[in-house]
Amino acid sequence: MIQNSIATFKCEVVQRKVQLVGQCATGNFPQSFPEVAMNVQQVFEKRRGEVRKTVNPDVIYSPYLANSLVATYFACVEVKECDDIPKGMLALNIPMTTYAKISCSNKTIDKGYERIFSWMKDNGYRQESLEKAFPMEVFYFEDDVEEEIVELYIPIID
Repeated sequence: MIQNSIATFKCEVVQRKVQLVGQCATGNFPQSFPEVAMNVQQVFEKRRGEVRKTVNPDVIYSPYLANSLVATYFACVEVKECDDIPKGMLALNIPMTTYAKISCSNKTIDKGYERIFSWMKDNGYRQESLEKAFPMEVFYFEDDVEEEIVELYIPIID
């Protein structure tokens, strides 16, 4: 049997904290997205080897902030320590946060967002304020494949 997609759309509640180093870009929202997000990931892809003490350089974390006017999108790798930040990059220390999480793919992100928000509503979860937490997209990059696993993390109120 041939599987049509690697997306499982499995939803769950998880807690995690993460230290990241990377780059960001801001653009008008929603007009300039997803182009701004794709561009910052491509720029960071060329520089991610400069980041020291990475946990896994093939996993790209993309937290973001948005309102009805602008959005800032990050492309980062997880690090063990944020003590050696390359020029033009920044460190993010995201504290322990409770998230609703779904596994989808780079080809099914829109469907992943639809399903996670529907699942949250059906299970009584509310999204945490963007003033207090970052939603994140986590990309598991592989060479020479068309479809890669993506996890979506939506911060929720405990």
